Amino acid sequence: MQFTVGYPLERKNVDFSRDVKNAIALSLSPQVNKIDREGYYPREFLHQLGEIGGFEQSVTAAFGGNGKGFKSALQVIEAVSQTCLCTGFMTWCHIACVWYIQKSKNNYLRQKILPQIATGQVLAGTGLSNPMKHFADIEKIALTAKPCEGGYIIDGLLPWVSNLGQGHYFAIVAKIVDTNDYLMAIVSDDFPGLNLKSTAHFIALEGSQTFSCQFREVFVPDQYILASPCADYIQEIKAGFVLAQVGMGLGVTQASVNAMKKSNVRYGHVNGFLDDTVEFIEEDLELLRLKSYALANKLNYQKTPDDIDFFKKVVKCRIQASELALRSSQSAILYAGARGYLQGSDLDRRLRESYFVAIVTPALKHLKKILHDFTP
Repeated sequence: MQFTVGYPLERKNVDFSRDVKNAIALSLSPQVNKIDREGYYPREFLHQLGEIGGFEQSVTAAFGGNGKGFKSALQVIEAVSQTCLCTGFMTWCHIACVWYIQKSKNNYLRQKILPQIATGQVLAGTGLSNPMKHFADIEKIALTAKPCEGGYIIDGLLPWVSNLGQGHYFAIVAKIVDTNDYLMAIVSDDFPGLNLKSTAHFIALEGSQTFSCQFREVFVPDQYILASPCADYIQEIKAGFVLAQVGMGLGVTQASVNAMKKSNVRYGHVNGFLDDTVEFIEEDLELLRLKSYALANKLNYQKTPDDIDFFKKVVKCRIQASELALRSSQSAILYAGARGYLQGSDLDRRLRESYFVAIVTPALKHLKKILHDFTP
């Protein structure tokens, strides 16, 4: 299977781009239907992606990375999502956890845990859906933290955390009892009292290893605390958290554009009468790429993490990624006609994938609320 990405992955060593393409074509593409229909978890591919440098792009060499920058990390998510959004989402989960740790001042996490995650030796997820919605006044915080000697005791039920499994790390936010402060930490199901439960089945995301996480008096040592209190720290990581998700939208949209061009070989004489043509969508895709890549480059040197104007630009890009993924996947089916309506077709899967781009936290409605709340 030929694999193409709209823009090449940037690295002086062109072997990296070739290795990513080969890994996707040889290890991921043959498993896509199994991931989608049977809930297969592509563990081997994720480890392979880590081995070839897919998770370490934004991490400095001192902590196990190559320091190529956030744009390169975003492009890895884009490349994987073009073939399989479910796996692209898990790639984002893992890179997000890498991002959290590298932005922390906790030397234990940066020196001991980050190299394991950045190289894909240990896989990781992010449990920030609930707190991100909580801080936007959408839902209540799920976890509480009680200070104790040497750390904190965490209690609560955190629903739907993805890319989890035995020994995987993931991030959490908990409200510190009897205060108005919060902490953020890295945890694992290896911590006594932390249990993973499979409580739901998902369309397009069944292979994502998504669990509810039950915390019953879980002791989290100080060495696993990313920040406490964490208000300033969350301001520093939130732009990267949101911007990296644009890679999912770029990948899904590129796949839909490719499908539309393929349909035009047979139906181009009539597809041109549709309002949303492949030319319009491809133009919007290229513009979104340029904007998101520029923001990613700027993020490497961002000195003012509370820069509202910068974050607004990130949020707008993320909104555009959602809307473009929806437009393009719908148009791809209209371009294909009845062929696109066959059960199990790539277009069927991509339509379901595009809806996830618009509902994963922060969802499209959440993003628009953020922009509204910025309005004086």
